[in-house]
Amino acid sequence: MPEGTTRSTGAGDGPTTRAAGPTIEAAGPSVRAAGPTDDACAGGGTGAGAPPGGRLAGRRSSVDAALRNSPLQPLFRLAATRRLAVLAYHGVDDPRTFALQMARLVRIARPVSLARVEQAVHSGRPLPARSVLVTFDDGDRSVLTEGLPVLTRLRIPAAAFVVTELIDSDRPFWWSEASYLASRGGTARGLAGCAPGAVVRRLKTLPDGDRRAALAELRESARTRAPRQEQLTRHDLLTLHRSGVAIGNHTAGHPCLDRCEDATLRDEITSAHHALTGWLDGEEPTAFAYPNGNVDQRADTVLRRLGYRVGFLFDHRHDRLLPRRPLRISRLRVNSTTSRDRFDTILSGLHPAVHRLRGGA
Repeated sequence: MPEGTTRSTGAGDGPTTRAAGPTIEAAGPSVRAAGPTDDACAGGGTGAGAPPGGRLAGRRSSVDAALRNSPLQPLFRLAATRRLAVLAYHGVDDPRTFALQMARLVRIARPVSLARVEQAVHSGRPLPARSVLVTFDDGDRSVLTEGLPVLTRLRIPAAAFVVTELIDSDRPFWWSEASYLASRGGTARGLAGCAPGAVVRRLKTLPDGDRRAALAELRESARTRAPRQEQLTRHDLLTLHRSGVAIGNHTAGHPCLDRCEDATLRDEITSAHHALTGWLDGEEPTAFAYPNGNVDQRADTVLRRLGYRVGFLFDHRHDRLLPRRPLRISRLRVNSTTSRDRFDTILSGLHPAVHRLRGGA
């Protein structure tokens, strides 16, 4: 499930949006027609490459094809060989397309492990050219059932950042639950005047205590309960870990950390850290992904104290082969339904450049 638009910024070092601007603008009105929120990834909305319906789908497909076949694509692709691409997935909703994406990744790039990225940061030696790290946020069970067989067959290492409160449960992700409850008549004082389709976006802007209170009110007022969702188990985490998918910290309950009070922020990170350490046979996690991409300096302090080596954003950018800010490594938003055309321009950096040119975060 897409987590939402990021409030963070990254440190990509490829062709700048400004330099690409005049040529991208010349691509014509069809590029601009896609709108400023193609990749907004708002909770309950579409992620990078998620398939909308009807004419909009056709228009976006045409734009993606135009970008991939534009004279800019080879230039961006060349520049991307000197940058790190960290792909940020969630679940694997389309196994066939995901398999095609991973097969293409093996052909045109160099998949690297989370440990290899951490080693580069620790040693000060850049990663090899064309390095790509595959990551998954939240811990959707499809990463195990649909993603792992593909990754294993193609020998692609990856990392999964999990929400620990959901492990061994059948609770839905809170944003999925909120969206469902709002569509079934659920209301809350903190959501007054908010249309059901905008509830998740509003919740992410509230102080975390108010978000939790609003969720409780939605549960009380909705006509029906949200469907249950089978989550990963502790055994599943070990299976992933032993199969080449590193397990990272994504907090205990997936709040937006910049909306949390000090004590809540510390507890969200540390309780998840200790839970994962116990489940992974005493091996402490050393990588963190910021929920919703919302960074907070207070989190850095906690992560450093716990020995974390790397942290990941959700900002739709490349980073350096030797990231300058280990706790602020950029990632590219993508999902298992992303088309071949868009997947290629995301990897090259052309799609993120156009996204930023049009005002995308």
